[in-house]
Amino acid sequence: MAVCFFDTSALVKYYHNELGRQMVVSLVDDPNNRIFISRLGLIEWHSAFFRLMRMDIFTQDEFQTIRTRFLSDIRHRKFLIQPLERTHQNRAIRLLTRYAFTQSLRTLDALQLAVALHTNNHTPLDHFVCADVPFCQVATIEGLSVLNPESI
Repeated sequence: MAVCFFDTSALVKYYHNELGRQMVVSLVDDPNNRIFISRLGLIEWHSAFFRLMRMDIFTQDEFQTIRTRFLSDIRHRKFLIQPLERTHQNRAIRLLTRYAFTQSLRTLDALQLAVALHTNNHTPLDHFVCADVPFCQVATIEGLSVLNPESI
């Protein structure tokens, strides 16, 4: 059994065939694994797929089919949603203060990392799954075991 927190950069791979998808599917589809995502990930997931639709990678009907599957997976608790709380916002500010200049940490990544770190404090994570190399570096510095599906 593995306990994982998925950043949106990895989560989208479950629904879109791109580099790293095979590893993401194997983690998510293993019934023994627990997969956490943040509430922010729900919003980012939609943003990522709207971008793919604007790029003509999906039609609107294909997007609706994928979205229906995603929402069904949420309802069936394939992904365990972690709330976004005020304490996460405060921690994200501290993370930005520490890493925005030297590691180019971005706002939404700081929020995702704050939720992942909070989750790790309550339910130790085996892996923080992320496909954004600079973000992976910050998560590693913060003590998370990072798994980049694009580098395996």
